[in-house]
Amino acid sequence: MKIYNNNEPTKVEKKICHFCDLKMDKIDFKDVYLIKRFTNSQGKIYPPKRHGTCTKHQRALAGAIKKARTMALVPFVVK
Repeated sequence: MKIYNNNEPTKVEKKICHFCDLKMDKIDFKDVYLIKRFTNSQGKIYPPKRHGTCTKHQRALAGAIKKARTMALVPFVVK
């Protein structure tokens, strides 16, 4: 266990985009297990800072989640 001095800046590792790491070009809206990974228990989409997704893939992910909701693969709201 390292103890850091308050005067020293700590290094924070940058999160790597899951989709860039796997070199995925398209996000399939039918892949429910992948989509549920990026939504919380209430059905809301996690922000990019949470999982480290890049802006390109965050936009594609949001579109895939919205399309999966209209196709009734993922619920809109979980109560």
